[in-house]
Amino acid sequence: MRIVFMGYQTWGHRVLEALLQSEHDVPLVITHPTSHHAYETIWNDSVVQLAEQHGIPVLERKYANDDEVAERLRELAPDLLVSSDWRTWVAPHIYALATHGAINVHDALLPRYGGFAPLNWALINGESEVGVTVHFMNEDFDLGDIVVQKRVPVEDKDTVTDLFHKTVELFAPATLEAIELIASGSTDWTKQDPAQATFFHKRSVEDSRIDWTWPAQDIVNLVRAQVDPYPNAFAHFKGQRIRILSASVSQSRLGGTVGRVFRPEGEGVAVVCGPDARRGTERGLVIERVRTDDGEEHRGIDFFRTMGGYVTSHP
Repeated sequence: MRIVFMGYQTWGHRVLEALLQSEHDVPLVITHPTSHHAYETIWNDSVVQLAEQHGIPVLERKYANDDEVAERLRELAPDLLVSSDWRTWVAPHIYALATHGAINVHDALLPRYGGFAPLNWALINGESEVGVTVHFMNEDFDLGDIVVQKRVPVEDKDTVTDLFHKTVELFAPATLEAIELIASGSTDWTKQDPAQATFFHKRSVEDSRIDWTWPAQDIVNLVRAQVDPYPNAFAHFKGQRIRILSASVSQSRLGGTVGRVFRPEGEGVAVVCGPDARRGTERGLVIERVRTDDGEEHRGIDFFRTMGGYVTSHP
């Protein structure tokens, strides 16, 4: 097939690499300009460099709906547009210029977790599995017919970094399988149910702030969803910000005011948390490892040298 590729970051790099190693022809690559957004500098293998190494022309666009893009597509007459980590809406008049339209590769089990940071959000919400979906583009964002879907389990100790490595390995084979199905003339696609769809926004600093009224397991999930190299979950203690690197659910039910540093537990300290903490029905959160703004890491038991005081959401 003659394929125009649209992609960005490591997810895009992996798919473009697979296309270049296949029998398919890639005459043009479209990618986003360099971004300094925290989540767009983490897994950031360069699509531009890979394309240039293979002598493929590159267009950089935030959106790919302009007249120049349309004209290039008319000239190239591609069979298919393939998108991986393309982060903006593509207009129907653009993907209609390819014989088979466009497919997108998304690291979620659509129709749930459309939009941004699906692995972080899925882990925060305690999902038991995540995956990759290859779907056709249509007028709605992340709601086109599903061509291929791959699933992987979320293990109890998995972090978002673990899930990234599990799912990014699925991008290339899932894409190539989808292209093969389309080339074969198959039309047996799975319709998405819009009523089941959920969409999530980009994560920012505010989304990593710990809310001590959450149950302990939910806070543990947030910590796991924000491990390095992502911006860590954080709170404040005695006026300074602390990043929580590792946490677990306490063996004990702790009553009182949320955020209270209650007592040592293992290598950490147990903190009161949960929506019903004052009734003594909630398990506490054990803060096991923290990092201060100077970059120093500490065991919880070493950082909180005396019990008492409060870990708070704000200074």
